[in-house]
Amino acid sequence: MTPADLNLSTCTLAVHDVDEALGFYRDVLGFAIRDDDGSEGMRRVSIGPPSQPDVQIVLTSPGADPGVSPADRRAIADLMAKGLLGRLVFVTGNCDATFAHIEAAGAEVMQEPIDQPDGVRDCAFLDPSGNMLRFTQPRQVAQALPSRQAP
Repeated sequence: MTPADLNLSTCTLAVHDVDEALGFYRDVLGFAIRDDDGSEGMRRVSIGPPSQPDVQIVLTSPGADPGVSPADRRAIADLMAKGLLGRLVFVTGNCDATFAHIEAAGAEVMQEPIDQPDGVRDCAFLDPSGNMLRFTQPRQVAQALPSRQAP
């Protein structure tokens, strides 16, 4: 699978386990590692699609930051468990093939491919930390208009 182009420059995703998340984004989605900093517990890994070297998705564990209170750690864990902490939307040329590839890798399915009323086909998964990943396939536009017959 080739990752879709993203329309962003940098975003941060909170993850439970940086190594587990890195494995998913690298091995399943095909993202490249841009930077890997920090020590155990304070590690931050930047990844992104190989076709877009300026795009940085930073994987970090917010609960490992010593400045995060125990109450905030519990709130973050609760949001992650519900898939409400982070959300990325990707554009794909084939929603069904993307779904089959990611499902075969064992990702948790949130929504099987469906056609939305606006003509977009989409599906959704949770990454290993509960961040939602939505894959959308835009409506296909007719390649050519019907030709007119000469009278």
